[in-house]
Amino acid sequence: MDARERLIVGLDVPTIGEAERLVSTLGDDILFYKIGYQLVFAGGLEFARDLAASGKKIFLDMKLLDIDNTVASGVENIAKMGMSMLTLHAYPKAMKAAVEAAAGSGLCLLGVTVLTSMDADDLADAGYSQDPHSLVLRRAEQAHAAGMGGVVCSAEEAAAVREIVGPEMAIVTPGIRPDGSDRGDQKRVMTPFDALKAGATHLVVGRPVVKAPDPRDAARAILSEMVTALWPANR
Repeated sequence: MDARERLIVGLDVPTIGEAERLVSTLGDDILFYKIGYQLVFAGGLEFARDLAASGKKIFLDMKLLDIDNTVASGVENIAKMGMSMLTLHAYPKAMKAAVEAAAGSGLCLLGVTVLTSMDADDLADAGYSQDPHSLVLRRAEQAHAAGMGGVVCSAEEAAAVREIVGPEMAIVTPGIRPDGSDRGDQKRVMTPFDALKAGATHLVVGRPVVKAPDPRDAARAILSEMVTALWPANR
């Protein structure tokens, strides 16, 4: 994969019109887009289908979690939409049901380990006794056992996760912040260069591109940094 197949730009905007303008602005520089709750509930599912039909790759960030039958039914329909990646929370029963439902479809299922906006205090408030690092590794192990296509984790945990899941699974890392970027509500972050060096296969970048004065220039700068990380001979 080249850098353009590894950078996923989050279309974290409130309307389809804004998403369309952003995609047009980024042009051929960006091949892969994330569509999550905000845009889904503004007509984003049809937009996702249209983007996929136009040749773009779509990471549908729904973080599914429900009873097995409901998860399986949802995954079966999503697999028919032409999506490239789909997230669900990394609970063993949900992952097993999703893997069975997606069999043969080419849809890459990603288990969300621990949200990058959460730290140890947040997990304690939610009733977990484990620290973020330990819980991420446990859920990565469960995702691997379930036959998932990959996991979503902080780049801080990517190297340790790679040791657990082996060379084949995707490691998708949100919370990517180029040097000098505002962290926003993210608590466990890393630069694009360091994230790839740590073992990430795909980087999800939202606000540093979407909120930039020139989104295309911002995306190109991130791609350039990624190229340096992937091919050191080009430095």
